[in-house]
Amino acid sequence: MPLYEHVYLARQDLSPQQVEELTAKLSGVITEAGGKITKSEYWGMKSLTYRIRKNRKAHMTLLNVDAPPAALNEIERQERLSEDILRYLTIRVDAHEDGPSAMMRKSDRDDRDRDRDRGRGERRSRREDAEDETETPAAEQ
Repeated sequence: MPLYEHVYLARQDLSPQQVEELTAKLSGVITEAGGKITKSEYWGMKSLTYRIRKNRKAHMTLLNVDAPPAALNEIERQERLSEDILRYLTIRVDAHEDGPSAMMRKSDRDDRDRDRDRGRGERRSRREDAEDETETPAAEQ
């Protein structure tokens, strides 16, 4: 069966539990059609670049799907009918990624950047201290 990555954006006024129920409903449709969900990731509430149906934020969820095309057609049809889903995107892939997706790794990268920036700040303050020490004798002369 072909492999797909499916991402959908749900309205901002839904609770995370309602988004999980929506994911379970879509997963049920796929399993009934003979497919399976290999990974499901809830990316949280993210700010949108522009408004979509008066929403500035949206709940984002990724599904890695191994299913026949008819199953994807059915969940896309249901997403078009649902008022809770703002947008969706399905992409056919050759293989699914192992481990967390790029969106989940982004938080790890942000943590590393923050730690690295802290280290630069410490080095910067040491350098400023060294400059202050060298300027003091010149000022006294």
